[in-house]
Amino acid sequence: MRVFDFDGTIYDGESLFDLYLFSARYDLRVFRHLAPVLRYAIKYKLGKATLEQMERGVGKVTGKYLKDLASSRKVDDLRVGALTEAMNAGLGDDVMAGDASARELESMTGPLRALVNAFWDRNMHKIKPWYEPRPDDVILTASFDMTVGEACRRLGVGTLISSTIDPRTLTVSYLNFNTNKPKRLREVLGDDVTIDEFYTDSAFDQPMIDMARKGFMVKGDIITRVK
Repeated sequence: MRVFDFDGTIYDGESLFDLYLFSARYDLRVFRHLAPVLRYAIKYKLGKATLEQMERGVGKVTGKYLKDLASSRKVDDLRVGALTEAMNAGLGDDVMAGDASARELESMTGPLRALVNAFWDRNMHKIKPWYEPRPDDVILTASFDMTVGEACRRLGVGTLISSTIDPRTLTVSYLNFNTNKPKRLREVLGDDVTIDEFYTDSAFDQPMIDMARKGFMVKGDIITRVK
């Protein structure tokens, strides 16, 4: 089994930061969240934030950001447009009701789902060309299920272990950061899970490298075996 970090590893950049910038074209209110997002992203990359600080700080900022977007008229227009396109393509009510993506668009988080879909329509090209997905790959990331989940669906990757958002409250329910990564991976895949290969761009994923039979450090498109 292969396990991959996402941002900076198979995605060229930081997808959450890119999403913030992308969402600003629909609602300028998101700019008020950029400074704290950058601050925590830098602390995360430098390993200068404790798990408790990240959980408290990121949770607070993310919740406010998502609520702003969920209430945005322009973001909701994306949802309405996506549903209209589906209907115009000949999808009747019976098909729409059985389609997961359509149900999500009609849910409370529908505007956010529509925004994420539009984001990946524009940014899937940033998946690095060396990455050739396999159905049994595992993506292990600190980014959120609501965002990276759509990329995994398009890649055909079945297992995503990530930070999670409670869709009812739009609050962070789990932050998959630092020591939470191996902890959560074992919870999902079992204590006896065997990782054949682990890929990351961060030295702070050393606990995951230690778990794997082979470990690889990724810098741009250069992959170096470190274990």
